[in-house]
Amino acid sequence: MKLLIASDIHGSFYYCSRLIEAFKNEGADKLVLLGDILYHGPRNPLPCDYSPQKVAELLNSYRQNILCVKGNCDSEVDQMVLEFPIMVEFAVMMINNRLVYFTHGHKTDEMSARLNKGDILIHGHTHLSVCEELQDYTYLNPGSVSLPKDNIHGYMIIEDGSIVFKDIDSNPYRNYTI
Repeated sequence: MKLLIASDIHGSFYYCSRLIEAFKNEGADKLVLLGDILYHGPRNPLPCDYSPQKVAELLNSYRQNILCVKGNCDSEVDQMVLEFPIMVEFAVMMINNRLVYFTHGHKTDEMSARLNKGDILIHGHTHLSVCEELQDYTYLNPGSVSLPKDNIHGYMIIEDGSIVFKDIDSNPYRNYTI
């Protein structure tokens, strides 16, 4: 299964459209969204082409392909307009015999307590892309697709035990193997 993982759309129709374009071009099976889908948050500037309604409509048309976890800017009101679940704090998958935890990242202390040696934690929230081997687990972050702090409008692809970090123009800039 090929996964495209992205985080922190924050209501940007422009970058959501680019993300869906990448999803189609990559031929991914699932789009894993790590939260902060519609609202830009009180600390963030308005993102490019801010339109939560259009973002909801676009993502709803791909609802069968989306796995999503709740971000700190997501709420029950957002769930009312989205036709796929967004209110779970984390999701877990087994990939190449390793447990992979997906979460937004605003509750990392709670999540870290669940991790065992060899597990992988993937989260957004910081708006910075990261690939880091920690003592007990691997930490990965695709960054923010719409409001990056490192100027990389990023996402990740996981396929066959390989993880490729890409910018929104599908240019790879980092690789990791599970």
